[in-house]
Amino acid sequence: MTEAGLGARGAPGVAAQAPDLRIAGCAAWLPPRTPVADAVAAGRCDEALATTTGMVSVAVAQDEPAPEMAARAARTALGRSGSAEVSLILHASFFYQGHDLWAPASYVQRTAVGNQCPAIEVGQVSNGGMAALGLALDHLRAGPAAGEVDRRVLVTTGDAFRPPGFDRWRSDSGTFYGDGGTALVLSSGEGFARIRGLATVSVPELEGMHRGDDPFGSAPFSHRPVVDLDACKKDFLATRRVTQVIAASGAAQDAAVERAVAQAGVALADVDRFVLPHLGRKRLRAGYLARFGIAEDRTTWEWSRGIGHLGAGDQIAGFDHLVGSGSLGAGDLVVLMGVGAGFTYSCAVVEMLERPAWAGTTHTGDAV
Repeated sequence: MTEAGLGARGAPGVAAQAPDLRIAGCAAWLPPRTPVADAVAAGRCDEALATTTGMVSVAVAQDEPAPEMAARAARTALGRSGSAEVSLILHASFFYQGHDLWAPASYVQRTAVGNQCPAIEVGQVSNGGMAALGLALDHLRAGPAAGEVDRRVLVTTGDAFRPPGFDRWRSDSGTFYGDGGTALVLSSGEGFARIRGLATVSVPELEGMHRGDDPFGSAPFSHRPVVDLDACKKDFLATRRVTQVIAASGAAQDAAVERAVAQAGVALADVDRFVLPHLGRKRLRAGYLARFGIAEDRTTWEWSRGIGHLGAGDQIAGFDHLVGSGSLGAGDLVVLMGVGAGFTYSCAVVEMLERPAWAGTTHTGDAV
């Protein structure tokens, strides 16, 4: 469990004078959309499932590698932040990054930054972006080093869910997967928004949910040629009480949210907008909307239903969409929620300090 207590009121065990950690830049690079209706017509997606998800389209990359999409987003985010000086680069991902025994974080560093600071890859699957955010804040709390005006961290995510290893329509029924890259620049000094609270809670007894009964393999795809999360889940639940699994999951999710909002000194009722995982409507309602009493129009659903689940990047992409579209202004509160295999649950509370100059203009999240 990790927590970053950054609100003025603080939380038990958190220093009262926590630094004011800010967001200096954000961006997303998303390829063109493929309509769900086209996938249904081609037999790649079940029509009944498509209806249940409520999804309209997903972002599908052509030849763009996942780390390259992350680097494109990074260059935009760094430009928006006003500085390319960073002391740490964290790259999170969900699926294959294009090479074996290779460091995609270093590719992002070489092509988007060009310095020699540490560049590290972060796992945690769908919660990778939020996990990287927590690590970034821990780094920033140390304050600027000698010669630094402020300390900055670049967080990126990048994923491309390509066959034959992954079926974006069927590998995880109820969620359709989209491709793209995202980036966030965090600062110990300047920025247009600040992080008021962040908490992550782990439930390791659920790690088998994405492992099932399969033995440990000696190479990728040892057990089946295509990722099948439903098969793993079925095996896992066959020997466990579903009610206990749901209770353990819900308790961790609730704890992450409660701790983050307590650190921020706010209540969920005070929040203006929510950025939730890009799940299908049925899963979204059960896991978030109904559970926390969140109205759909306070989320990014109308946009995310045309993007798909971006692996580790939903939260950064959704935040970038709200800022870039001009939907947020000074004083607005945004809550980011994430979940990833392991299982881990994260929640962050962000306060807008001002609307950046690039907000509300031509949004650059989409490929051109």
